[in-house]
Amino acid sequence: MFGKNTIYKRVDITDQAREIIDKLRLKHGELLFHQSGGCCDGSSPMCFAIGDFRIGNSDVLLGEIHDCKFYMSRDQFELWKDTHLTIDITKGRGASFSLEIPLGIRFITKSRLFTEEESKNLTPVE
Repeated sequence: MFGKNTIYKRVDITDQAREIIDKLRLKHGELLFHQSGGCCDGSSPMCFAIGDFRIGNSDVLLGEIHDCKFYMSRDQFELWKDTHLTIDITKGRGASFSLEIPLGIRFITKSRLFTEEESKNLTPVE
């Protein structure tokens, strides 16, 4: 059971997604994620090589998944701040610039609302 001082992560990752990150890291170097808010790529988590995506003042850092920083726009975070995210993969090509697309898979975000206990002890965003 979790104690009162447990800090809960806002974003997590499946083992299958970790394996894909390992493959991508070998080819592209260090990576980061940005949760897309829609438009062309839907609301997919996007994976980029460090330096290929510019993080702006309107982005917040939710945490890290498998040693990759995970960002989201501040406006989108306001809508999703009560939601735990788990990054997974699925077969099929997404319509995005994310690095996994040539592998015939895409990252997806699975979500659920935080429990009352989790909500009281969340990792702060930056």
